[in-house]
Amino acid sequence: MKEVIYTAIFVGLGIVLIILLLFMFLPKKQKNGAEPTMQYTAGVYTSSVMMGSQSADIQVIVDENRIQSISLLSLDETVATMYPLMEPALENVSEQVIKQQSTEGITYNKDNQYTSIVLLNAIENALAKAEIAEGEAD
Repeated sequence: MKEVIYTAIFVGLGIVLIILLLFMFLPKKQKNGAEPTMQYTAGVYTSSVMMGSQSADIQVIVDENRIQSISLLSLDETVATMYPLMEPALENVSEQVIKQQSTEGITYNKDNQYTSIVLLNAIENALAKAEIAEGEAD
């Protein structure tokens, strides 16, 4: 009789443990059902990228809740010649950022990995200038 009681207790503890693990590790559901959107101050924001002694500016255009475009400004011809992967890397990264509306989860070729990382950091800096602090949002 003791064996049956011990078995029942262990089965009960096992079930409680499984339920506890499910609650801990299942993904959380969003309350609103809508994706969270960033709040920006609409405008044109720039961030500089230094390449040797030259610099280029990344321009990010945003409206209140959406990234509209990302472009490369003032890219000198000598810089474009010395860094031929700048423009293709920016096209790849900007296309993904605009599609995802976020700088997280961006993928890039290993051929232009470092160029993409530098450009992505510049985009993040420009977006940081555009973000509205939580207390400022209406």
